[in-house]
Amino acid sequence: MNSHRIRFIMVGGFLGAGKTTTLGRLASLYMEQGLSVGIVTNDQAEDLVDTNTLRSQGFDVGEVAGACFCCNFNELMGTIEELGTGQRPDVILAEPVGSCTDLVATVIQPIKRLFDAEFEIAPYTVILKPSHGKRILRNESGGGFSPKAAYILKKQLEEADAILVNRIDEIDPAEVDELTQLAQENFPGTPTLRLSAKTGEGFEGLFEFLAQQGDFGKRVLDIDYDIYAEGEAELGWLNSSLHIDAEVEFSLDELLLEIVNELREALIEQGAEPAHLKTIGLWEGFFGVANLICSDTPPELSLASGYDVKSIELIVNARVACDPVILEQTVSAVLEDALKKRNATKRDQQTRSFRPGRPVPTHRFGNE
Repeated sequence: MNSHRIRFIMVGGFLGAGKTTTLGRLASLYMEQGLSVGIVTNDQAEDLVDTNTLRSQGFDVGEVAGACFCCNFNELMGTIEELGTGQRPDVILAEPVGSCTDLVATVIQPIKRLFDAEFEIAPYTVILKPSHGKRILRNESGGGFSPKAAYILKKQLEEADAILVNRIDEIDPAEVDELTQLAQENFPGTPTLRLSAKTGEGFEGLFEFLAQQGDFGKRVLDIDYDIYAEGEAELGWLNSSLHIDAEVEFSLDELLLEIVNELREALIEQGAEPAHLKTIGLWEGFFGVANLICSDTPPELSLASGYDVKSIELIVNARVACDPVILEQTVSAVLEDALKKRNATKRDQQTRSFRPGRPVPTHRFGNE
């Protein structure tokens, strides 16, 4: 018999909502309490910036790649088991793919049914992404995504035990109030918490909320898988990794910001809305990360390295509402320009671009 049940905490939300930063902060808080924590990231392809970012911060991270948690449920459970090889975790923090929904029926309910003796389920929280979320919940046209892609964001929020309004350090208090009101109007009865994953503001309330005992993860969706699949397939997906060498040192942080900014400009020109762009540069124990969460906000150096380098491993993740072939061409052109400016060369490049396939969950359960 296992000595204790693992607390399973999944935090959902649309691409660019701030899930990785939120999980990193939560992991630190649990570890400060002396608890053993494992993190599971998830992506449709290999070479995930999130996994590298969290590992670089010293966390114990497993990755489920090649499909979402719901379509790769057995690998999710196997990854959790591997994280417990050295020491059984007290807490598992799980970050699903940002274009996925219906996770209560396909992840939480199967864990309850099949692994109840091993896990206790924490409240399922979903982060409301301010930029795209506001446009979609207002039902604005021209918000960058089609109604089918917007359907996914709404369904993500609908199944939450609580909605988290993130980035309160960046947006105007009146906008925070409006987002909270929009959440409450669209999803009456669902608690709304305000926080900043970056500064930690509001995390005391989130920490208390997640500590509740009870029967959570019960909001099973009535969902149209045709609309869901078509909405997800509108996003072009690209993961690329490469090694960069130069003869003269260059600023890693400037390179990362430049890549994201040039991608933003090129995509705006094409009328392609980015859901999330992330790039990470890694070398000998240090790293930097830059990202972009929508077309009308500037790129951000979310983790500065402060280093000048001659050689790095670079990973680019792009999730954009456009044809993946065009996305790959755009990323390639931006990388070539950035390397040319620095008289740098690339090697060992691996790139995968595609549209996500139709989700086919391993299990799907309603409430008992």
